[in-house]
Amino acid sequence: MKAEPLPASASGALPRVDHDLVKAHGLAALAMLVASALFGIAVSIKFVVPDFLGSTQSLTWGLLRFNHTQGILFGWLGNAFLSFTYHVVPRLTGRPVASRRLGWVLFLLWNLGMVLPGWILVQANLASPWLAPKSLEWTEFPLLINAVTELALLLAALQFLGPFFRRDIASGRYPLFISAWYLIGGLVFTLLAFPTGSLAPLLVPGAIGAAFSGLWIHDSVGLYVTPLALVIAYYVIPASTRRPIHSHFLSILGFWGLFFLYPLNGTHHYVYSALPMDTQRAAIAASFLLGVDVIIVVFNLFMSLRGCAREVLRDVPLRFVWTGVVLYLVVSLQGSLQASMTLQAQVHFTDWVIGHSHLAMIGFASLIAVGGLGHAWQRLPASRYHAGWMNASFWLILGGLLGMVGVLTAAGLIEGRLWQTGRPWMDSVDAVKTLWWLRTLTGLPLIAGFVALFPALLAGRPGLAAPLGTAGSRAPSMPPAATAA
Repeated sequence: MKAEPLPASASGALPRVDHDLVKAHGLAALAMLVASALFGIAVSIKFVVPDFLGSTQSLTWGLLRFNHTQGILFGWLGNAFLSFTYHVVPRLTGRPVASRRLGWVLFLLWNLGMVLPGWILVQANLASPWLAPKSLEWTEFPLLINAVTELALLLAALQFLGPFFRRDIASGRYPLFISAWYLIGGLVFTLLAFPTGSLAPLLVPGAIGAAFSGLWIHDSVGLYVTPLALVIAYYVIPASTRRPIHSHFLSILGFWGLFFLYPLNGTHHYVYSALPMDTQRAAIAASFLLGVDVIIVVFNLFMSLRGCAREVLRDVPLRFVWTGVVLYLVVSLQGSLQASMTLQAQVHFTDWVIGHSHLAMIGFASLIAVGGLGHAWQRLPASRYHAGWMNASFWLILGGLLGMVGVLTAAGLIEGRLWQTGRPWMDSVDAVKTLWWLRTLTGLPLIAGFVALFPALLAGRPGLAAPLGTAGSRAPSMPPAATAA
């Protein structure tokens, strides 16, 4: 079977790589990751100390949580994905991105036109329809900020998609790698899905509007976060191990399975609701099939790493990616089971779901994003990279994450059991209060791990890079297609 080619080599030439934009988005991503995590810590403390930070309207639990989720989605992951995309597009296409000037416009719009103003407007909690925060999951920023987000997504598509349609395919050195498939799919589908999820629930009342909201809750993960995280996984694994992806066929099968199935399963958030039962059953079926698709993707990636245990242990960014792939399998199979009516009856609305969300956004997406950032950072000219700090960050993040998910899962099972007995709701609050405190404590090693990424990328000796692909210089290019053994 013909395998997916390797995405980089130590010979050949690449066009300009805008390393300053890799750095700018990377540092913005780390700063917003820490800020978003602090919002999350404040929210977790308010569970057990409601008057923490006072009782002013701008510091209520709901508004702080809005900024936590939007900060993780757009501030941290959005910047991390953009940083890696500037690194990878010239290597996948043999051409530079569309415009250096457009890159800086996108950077300023993303951070100073979207994330920071979004945070400020959420905390201000204004009454204007265009400036008020929205109570819609994963799109809580005001409508004005949503318009800026859509513009930023359009500029990102213009910046990165053009080179794929102008790549040098005549020589056979730049075929459409699977990383490119996921990048194109993620940018195009998010551009279409985001306005639907942000506007439709406001325009369509009742249960149908809720269904549109559920669509975006999953499309934000499945059509934005997942494909861009898999861009990193499908690129970093062969680039780090110097071995091809195991199977191009399985790569394409996984790609189409993701984009066909993910838009169908958002309604599983509304099992036992007023939505038509056929719609609920279709979402449950799609959720189970999506679990099969994830097994295909993860099997393909694991087979690509067969015999590379030493590389995974030695190369910390690769270890971040490998661990993220493992947790991608775990959280996806958990989600498939969680969609069933039997398990929904036990855990819906409980902290089990919050643990599941953290396992997806930190365990899968964030670990892979950190790995991609570290991989790209080592290949920047004159960059600094400290493997010891990166290793410390890995263990702190992984330990804090597993502790948090374990505590939230236990709390969810207790809550679900007590709710089914008909006892007063406050009994469940009293029963899990200690676990909520433990959840807050597990956030401390997470934040420490996030902070450790700064010295990991700013201290130590220069990384692997010689002067590769700076503006006007040359960098490695694609090798010929490789064939699986």
